[in-house]
Amino acid sequence: MANSKRDLFLKRRLRVRNKLRKMANGRARLSIHRSNKNISVQLIDDVKGVTLASASSLEKDLGVVGKNNVDAAAKVGAAIAERAKKAGVEVCYFDRGGFLFHGKVKALAEAAREGGLKF
Repeated sequence: MANSKRDLFLKRRLRVRNKLRKMANGRARLSIHRSNKNISVQLIDDVKGVTLASASSLEKDLGVVGKNNVDAAAKVGAAIAERAKKAGVEVCYFDRGGFLFHGKVKALAEAAREGGLKF
């Protein structure tokens, strides 16, 4: 029986997350979520189970409310890098979920790297 698009996405997300968890070594996880209208990212400490920092295109101070393009993703990436520094995190690993490392996801990752995050 053929899998639905959603089932394939969930399988891909779990496969990526499990591979990253094996080599985490206690580092924080930079988890990304991309919807049709917005993009958001969280810096998560999996050992304690808490979110250390987050950023989203829904935030009014970023000036990209309701936009979901490469520029909005870059602004969100820069914001998460700044907030991660305030939280005392410099090294993390990038959890792209089931999304391909292309376009908005890649723009967010590059902006976070330019902001000082290492992954």
